[in-house]
Amino acid sequence: MFDGYDSCSEDTSSSSSSEESEEEVAPLPSNLPIIKNNGQVYTYPDGKSGMATCEMCGMVGVRDAFYSKTKRFCSVSCSRSYSSNSKKASILARLQGKPPTKKAKVLQKQPLVAKLAAYAQYQATLQNQAKTKSVAVSVEGFSWGNYISSNSFIAAPVTCFKHAPMGTCWGDISENVRVEVPNTDCSLPTKVFWIAGIVKLAGYNALLRYEGFENDSGLDFWCNICGSDIHPVGWCAASGKPLVPPRTIQHKYTNWKAFLVKRLTGAKTLPPDFSQKVSESMQYPFKPCMRVEVVDKRHLCRTRVAVVESVIGGRLRLVYEESEDRTDDFWCHMHSPLIHHIGWSRSIGHRFKRSDITKKQDGHFDTPPHLFAKVKEVDQSGEWFKEGMKLEAIDPLNLSTICVATIRKVLADGFLMIGIDGSEAADGSDWFCYHATSPSIFPVGFCEINMIELTPPRGYTKLPFKWFDYLRETGSIAAPVKLFNKDVPNHGFRVGMKLEAVDLMEPRLICVATVTRIIHRLLRIHFDGWEEEYDQWVDCESPDLYPVGWCQLTGYQLQPPASQSSRESQSGSSKQKKKAKSQQYKGHKKKRKMPIGKKPVSLSSLPMTGGVRRSFSGGEELTPPLYRALPAQTALEAFPPPRTSREFSPSLKTVTTLQLKEELIDGEDYNFLQGASDQESNGSANFYIKQEP
Repeated sequence: MFDGYDSCSEDTSSSSSSEESEEEVAPLPSNLPIIKNNGQVYTYPDGKSGMATCEMCGMVGVRDAFYSKTKRFCSVSCSRSYSSNSKKASILARLQGKPPTKKAKVLQKQPLVAKLAAYAQYQATLQNQAKTKSVAVSVEGFSWGNYISSNSFIAAPVTCFKHAPMGTCWGDISENVRVEVPNTDCSLPTKVFWIAGIVKLAGYNALLRYEGFENDSGLDFWCNICGSDIHPVGWCAASGKPLVPPRTIQHKYTNWKAFLVKRLTGAKTLPPDFSQKVSESMQYPFKPCMRVEVVDKRHLCRTRVAVVESVIGGRLRLVYEESEDRTDDFWCHMHSPLIHHIGWSRSIGHRFKRSDITKKQDGHFDTPPHLFAKVKEVDQSGEWFKEGMKLEAIDPLNLSTICVATIRKVLADGFLMIGIDGSEAADGSDWFCYHATSPSIFPVGFCEINMIELTPPRGYTKLPFKWFDYLRETGSIAAPVKLFNKDVPNHGFRVGMKLEAVDLMEPRLICVATVTRIIHRLLRIHFDGWEEEYDQWVDCESPDLYPVGWCQLTGYQLQPPASQSSRESQSGSSKQKKKAKSQQYKGHKKKRKMPIGKKPVSLSSLPMTGGVRRSFSGGEELTPPLYRALPAQTALEAFPPPRTSREFSPSLKTVTTLQLKEELIDGEDYNFLQGASDQESNGSANFYIKQEP
């Protein structure tokens, strides 16, 4: 790959070695291309060579990269054109009785004028860009690079997000990988490049440092590694782009060739097809005008037909088919469990709202079933969930809580209708559908074992809540522990990591967020700048979590951390709502975050209040159901290396003091893995229960 630098060279003899001593390049991961010195002659821009101007077209560039020995022209075509024009000028001079000149004066003036004009235009462009950037900063008010650098934050790696672009093919991109990037420390009117190394990675964003600056961080800069201006070493040669050292260090070395040979030999760079992989990973099968079945955000127990309005980074803006003004919409990811193919509801026995539209509108077509996320197949022929069984579940209308819940209906293909005890609507309109393998439902005792506050039924006065007493009082049984999903993937998340997360109570918003607790595969997501009551439990494989820099890469609007004034404003409005709606549900309430700055690209507001959890009989609208949320705690903890999970040895009976009827464990003893450490159980293992031999 080293011969890619021929774009900056001409046939020359090999250069002498540099007098400056450089540090050896540290070994890097092995699956990235290695830059090799294959014995060929390479010439690099020399600080003494300076710049040259093409006498034909006026282009300014590195002298060594120019054509011919005299370095008068930037290309062969310019040289030939100049030669032809010179002959014409010489003939014209003879006809006018003037002595012929070696150079045509007219052609001499033209490049100078062109050079001045190009330079003036370049300076004007820089000034306009500076003005634009300053305005953008004042409007957006947030930069991931500054936010991470100033607070020494750690971002979740891209490999944690399998659904995100490059999530499955990120490879070993890490610190010290070399890339070719635009050289911003240069006064040339043309775009030139230089080599930089990755100093720090934060999701898609990388802190880069130009080669030659060594330990000087004065010109370090952040950029998105998947951006169009980031290239593997050797790209400039293949594209005919000049490599020019930054002006600050231009005279630091007398022999740039020897310097780069020593620095780059054995180093790693991006794969040659990196940009192609990025482009391919951002191709999405869902297209506008596709029809799907999606949960009805006003009645969770049923689905409706919606049409894909737009696709941004795999996120779908769905418009309910009956919406005449196309403002009744819903946002979710294409892999969300909330959307299904047409006919899904009928096939499993789920409630469905028939559309008043008797036939498809022109151009609309049903989405192929194979494009939707697949659920794990289950065997319902043996022991299975039954109506009336108790369990613990995340409230989809208040994702910060895990509540006492009941199985209200068993559907086909492993799907269950779940209701929250003490706050269900009389007609069951707030039941919500989870699959039996969903990471949002848990066996009785899960919260107690993992030291999570369990939300008791509304109106239940016998506190503190005890499952044994509640099961006895209600004459019910707990769902068998062995029926729950116990898989824990090696997700890679750690407490304190930064990421971009969807506010599932306002799914059109993506916010700056932090992982504050980890319980096996469940993450507690905190939205920076907001109170803990806005926190949400989310599965580690949720498609509503994204790496740092995802919004910039896809063009989606990122909501920055809330300021104190905006929080106080929200608190005041929330208090007024609570007073005005005091006759409504008195249980846990969820305030709604308002967007900061601009709204997402091509978004329209959702008609949701997000205040009271259930208000089907009142005047308030209900917030939409969220992606299967997940449990965990709230306290923000330090960021030590992960440790091996510890087992909590007492059996289920000992830990939860439950003799729950023999149906609970059928005479078998289970051990729970205690969630004592928020960084435990990050590996392929049982979820939270282990059966004794």
